[in-house]
Amino acid sequence: MPAGHGLRSRTRDLFARPFRKKGYIPLTTYLRTYKIGDYVDIKVNGAVHKGMPHKFYHGRTGRVWNVTKRAIGVEINKQVGNRIIRKRIHVRVEHVLPSRCTEDFRLRKLKNDQLKSEAKSRGEVISTKRQPEGPKPGFMVEEGATLETVTPIPYDVVNDLKGGY
Repeated sequence: MPAGHGLRSRTRDLFARPFRKKGYIPLTTYLRTYKIGDYVDIKVNGAVHKGMPHKFYHGRTGRVWNVTKRAIGVEINKQVGNRIIRKRIHVRVEHVLPSRCTEDFRLRKLKNDQLKSEAKSRGEVISTKRQPEGPKPGFMVEEGATLETVTPIPYDVVNDLKGGY
């Protein structure tokens, strides 16, 4: 018989619960608040069958566009052929985690605001733009430094076959 192409085909390991993470679902999963515009990661919980997204969306990051009583609407980009379609799906909260994709951006924003306020108190204007890493600084080799020439040892086939040098 040929392989099936059902809704949950080839998800034996994909939807399996992690080692020592089986059993009850922590309460924080249900008590977490999501707002429109938040970034979320879709991580399917195999123990909850309701509101489970398709296996394609497992591991994807999307943006919240709707919040309902038990689920949230997530907007995800999906490549179909040569175009990218913005898909809108509703997923139960058990299958969603808050994403850390904007964490570095938020930290950089806070740091830049702090730097700007410090510069303003000093009466300066600073640039907080990210700059590409420039070339490494040059250096001069001193005359007193000794140079060591490394050459390979010649390989002797005849003595090697006899078992000694």
